[in-house]
Amino acid sequence: MIPPRTARLRACVLMRANPPVIVTRTFSQPPSVNRAAGPRSTLSRLWVPTGGVSAAEGESGHGKLVRAGFLRQSQSGIFQMLPLGLRVQQKIEGLLDKHMQSIGASRLSLSTVCSEELWKRSGRLERASSELFRLKDRRETPLLLSPTHEEEITTLVASAIKSYKDFPLRLYQTTRKYRDEMRPRHGLLRSREFIMKDLYTFDTSVESAIETYREVSEAYRAFFADLKLPILVAEASSGDMGGDYSHEYHLANPIGEDTVAVCNSCSYVANDEVAKALPPSADSSRSSLAAADLRVWRGITRDRRTLVNAWYPAQVGDSGEADVNIHAVKEAVPELDASISDPLRIFGSGSYADAPAASPLRVVNVVDARLEPSFSNLQPELPIIPTELDNKPWEQSSILRSPSGEALNLLHLADGDVCSRCKTGTLQVHRALELGHTFHLGTRYSVPLELHVSLPNTKGGPVPVQMGCHGIGVSRLFGAVAEHKADDRGLNWPRAIAPFEVVLIPTSGVTDETLAFYDSLAPGFDVVLDDRKESFGWKMQDADMIGYPVTVVLGKPWRERGVCEVQCRSLGVKENVAADEVPAYLAGLLAKL
Repeated sequence: MIPPRTARLRACVLMRANPPVIVTRTFSQPPSVNRAAGPRSTLSRLWVPTGGVSAAEGESGHGKLVRAGFLRQSQSGIFQMLPLGLRVQQKIEGLLDKHMQSIGASRLSLSTVCSEELWKRSGRLERASSELFRLKDRRETPLLLSPTHEEEITTLVASAIKSYKDFPLRLYQTTRKYRDEMRPRHGLLRSREFIMKDLYTFDTSVESAIETYREVSEAYRAFFADLKLPILVAEASSGDMGGDYSHEYHLANPIGEDTVAVCNSCSYVANDEVAKALPPSADSSRSSLAAADLRVWRGITRDRRTLVNAWYPAQVGDSGEADVNIHAVKEAVPELDASISDPLRIFGSGSYADAPAASPLRVVNVVDARLEPSFSNLQPELPIIPTELDNKPWEQSSILRSPSGEALNLLHLADGDVCSRCKTGTLQVHRALELGHTFHLGTRYSVPLELHVSLPNTKGGPVPVQMGCHGIGVSRLFGAVAEHKADDRGLNWPRAIAPFEVVLIPTSGVTDETLAFYDSLAPGFDVVLDDRKESFGWKMQDADMIGYPVTVVLGKPWRERGVCEVQCRSLGVKENVAADEVPAYLAGLLAKL
């Protein structure tokens, strides 16, 4: 047995030709190392179910997570996290704790079971009802599994604050959330149960709230910098969350469901809901267009009383068939209900079907600027009113400008569009995965849920508190990094969230000397020893699949000369390093990952 606190470790005896040659080697080990403090991290003690799952052609990062033993699917959109996966999740949470606490946020934990009544008071229940897991208790109290906690945190703070001196207040949690996705897909990227970090901020003035927003944004940027991920911080819409100041944090990836436009000249980055190219000019050469050169997309307003026709060119230049940008249509007609894909069915079976002949149908034509010269001349030939409704009276109007007075561009953004911010650069459009989102909510929740505070030297009574909501999807980040960093050999984790930073793989059995070398590395690194009774080749393939940042091989040179082989797939490194130099060499490698 090796004494637990010895500073110099005896080497093993290598049996070779007669007489035996004694090779003596020592390893520095800090006196603080005490094996009694806890067991060594060895893969024989960790449940890592591998095998039994075959690689599919074009295997995704999610497929590799399953095959490497990080997680398993329980049912559609719901996953069981296995020991390796839980280590990654906990490291993400720990890194988030570091950055949230750097801005003075306190961690709490809110209940997953929430009251429908609060959601009714905030006005969100009906709009979000299709994606909520709803239930009742034995007293028939309507409850839901919360997909987010704005209502609960607002009510909690309203019941607990006593003075304006309690502000600013920053509270966060990392917890399970639930959303009844219609089509869960891409593993953790769109699931029905997920882990999310929410930070909720409370300030007594708009100026203070915006300053808080900037501090949170800096903390988010620092968090993603620790992961060494090329994040795009995009201007965004607040959507149902409310508020008027919003940014998303994206990772460009072909599997992404979001679209982000990036200017190659200025700092403009925006998602496709708010991104704008320089508005097109009306082209007089298009005055000779035929009706067949126009396309129409139809929608309906929220009050179900107006049909919206969006007219756009069938083709633009050499880019092939054009496609309508519904976000641009909604900017021109804010009352548009973009969730309705078949407005004619509503008109055909709704109030207009039974309306008296004198009741006119309202139609709004939203016209792309490229069509302005020809649209008025072509109107008699265009299907302004669908044949299903041509027996009804109707009133017609046209929209040729946005609310801000700009010409309308109803087409999806495309590579090469001119940037609307600098007017000289061109936009590059990327598919992307959204990993985080920051919102300045203002008084969106504090007014309906009565979170008010009395301020000194002000008249008019208590004022509503200014709020912010800032989220990072832990599960989504987990899955996105797997997709982004994986290669044909397996996963490839950033150091900050890898299940282990270093794996130690002996080519033969584990000896006391192997354990001593492990003990010399353990104080400075998150290292695991692969002591499983499998072949060396199998262990190396498994290490590639799991995606450890660094692999240290203890082979024949180790046994004969005390030389390790250090491998780092991300950096393309494969070097022989003397055992005593390994700690410094590992520190240098890991600092780059």
